[in-house]
Amino acid sequence: MSKNDIEYAHERIRSNIRKLHEKKGKSQLEMALAIGHTSAAFYAKAERGIQNKKFNIEHLCKIAKVLDVDICEFFEGL
Repeated sequence: MSKNDIEYAHERIRSNIRKLHEKKGKSQLEMALAIGHTSAAFYAKAERGIQNKKFNIEHLCKIAKVLDVDICEFFEGL
């Protein structure tokens, strides 16, 4: 995979997570707390790809659990 392919994958995952968390009515603070952060700042940056912040596999598992979705939904469009 090229660097562009990897960045595209991160972009799709972020977009899918954002859509799902908004659909479920969860705030960024609720999501941040679910992945072990005490403020929404990290979560907001990771969701938007700012300052090279990214979700790791642990985050994805915790996000899937709090949203009550299959983790595979984050990878739609890849």
